[in-house]
Amino acid sequence: MYWDIVEVRPEPGYCLLVRFEDGLSGRVQLREEDLRGVLAPLRDVRFFEKVFIDCGAVAWPGDIDLAPDAMYEDIASQQSRCQPLTPGHSDAR
Repeated sequence: MYWDIVEVRPEPGYCLLVRFEDGLSGRVQLREEDLRGVLAPLRDVRFFEKVFIDCGAVAWPGDIDLAPDAMYEDIASQQSRCQPLTPGHSDAR
């Protein structure tokens, strides 16, 4: 699928840099307060850095994963909000 992740890199502050199969890329910021329950092990920075790709999804040891489609939509919406308009370009939305 177009939202399959083909690259993931951990960054400081519980942030992930991800690139999708269709070329879309961006950062996904995880909030520390959301790292509870099954995601609690991600609070350990050394564990967080063990991120890998499993069947197109961001994953960690112990069957922890994040939905790639939700990340895709988040990054796509961030980029559409942040696109600067060039002179002479009208945004017909």
